[in-house]
Amino acid sequence: MVVAEDEALIRMDIVEMLEDTGYRVVGQAENGERAVALATEHRPDLVLMDVKMPVMDGITAAEQIAAERIAPVVLLTAFSQRELVERAREAGAMAYVVKPFTVDDVVPAIEIAMSRFEEIAALENEVADMKEQFATRKLVERAKSLLQTKMGLSEPEAFRWIQKTSMDRRLSMREVAEAIINQVA
Repeated sequence: MVVAEDEALIRMDIVEMLEDTGYRVVGQAENGERAVALATEHRPDLVLMDVKMPVMDGITAAEQIAAERIAPVVLLTAFSQRELVERAREAGAMAYVVKPFTVDDVVPAIEIAMSRFEEIAALENEVADMKEQFATRKLVERAKSLLQTKMGLSEPEAFRWIQKTSMDRRLSMREVAEAIINQVA
């Protein structure tokens, strides 16, 4: 984990609490800018940071960390105003814990944040795979249509031709479809 808190004594207490609970702290920061740098460098499982810090506040830092999908962010703060909570949510923070807090407040927030982050990453990968499959399907359909028109093949014959060429040449069906489209176009 990376811990960012501008007050050194509070930061040391947080680090000690985390380490006593079995977490490993790989970096400590006194401001949001340093927290982003440490998160980028270490790629931790989680970043735990204060909202109000010098140089760059925790919400802005959380937004940068979340935008780059580096790690989930849990914000710790003495402020519970609705607008701060809303800004934190919009920035991509996975949890918001109000001070004073105990280990029983922080650990569940950490565990849920890490779990949600993993779920979101899995969903993003699934969406990317589906987009790739859809793009491949569109190319194969276009290539089949070209084969039907240029070679007089039926739709099943055109598909089988693409499939067989893919296996014979050890290329993906997408690569074969792209080659057909490039040759005919």
